[in-house]
Amino acid sequence: MFSVKNRLKGKVLFSLLALSSLLCAADLKMATTTSTGDTGLLDVLVPKYKADTGVDLKWVAVGTGNALKLGENCDVSVLFVHSPSSEKTYMEKGFGVERTPVMFNDFVVVGTPDMKAKFAGKSISEVFKIIETEQIKFVSRGDKSGTHDKEKGVWNAALGHVPEKQPWYLEAGQGMIATINIAAEQKGVTLTDRGTYIKYEANHKGNPPLVIVYEGADALKNFYSVIAVNPQRCANTNYKGALQFIEWITTDKIQTEIANFKLLDKQLFYPDFKTRARN
Repeated sequence: MFSVKNRLKGKVLFSLLALSSLLCAADLKMATTTSTGDTGLLDVLVPKYKADTGVDLKWVAVGTGNALKLGENCDVSVLFVHSPSSEKTYMEKGFGVERTPVMFNDFVVVGTPDMKAKFAGKSISEVFKIIETEQIKFVSRGDKSGTHDKEKGVWNAALGHVPEKQPWYLEAGQGMIATINIAAEQKGVTLTDRGTYIKYEANHKGNPPLVIVYEGADALKNFYSVIAVNPQRCANTNYKGALQFIEWITTDKIQTEIANFKLLDKQLFYPDFKTRARN
């Protein structure tokens, strides 16, 4: 099975050093998913949080699985993530409190333009069955991120298993933009959140090698939540700061900022605090 995880060693070391430095800071520390970082959303929100509260929000973007682990290890005080099933498990184990909906978008399948007709009119399960039957190269995040969790769920629904040992199933072990780039190199397909795809599209000035070849299934909705680390588990957590951030990001003002965040005149995320019950 093809793997590009070795490419990540330098990035992992850099990320660990960056996280180590932010953990020395006295302000609010947050672990979040790569899509909030890669798209540039946090580059917009973090200065506004500083202006509104006087608090420096120090954040690290990793896969949701790793973000939850940072919360479990008491390394951060608040989480901004997008894997409902993993979040529920985290909450049930008592690691988090005040899980609150923030925004949503959806997942899409991207591939070379010629694949669009192949998947037209199909269900998402049928699309993944075609990928398996025709052995189209599929590049997985392979990193326990929210996107990886969603992908595994789709594979299980379609086939009853994840085809991890197949030669056409490639594990990147990297973030979303890097995974899309690998899929382009391989002339294959991958599953991505729409927001990060729009960022990838913008990086290519609106003319990217990979295009959306499947979208719109209800099963591909992508929900983001914020969670405060449980102070009963982590004595050193900035619980008041976490609650302040949760209150701030769900205000009408910031929900509007999220709605207005666009690239290529396309909306990346949709505010969700008032429309979604905690699930």
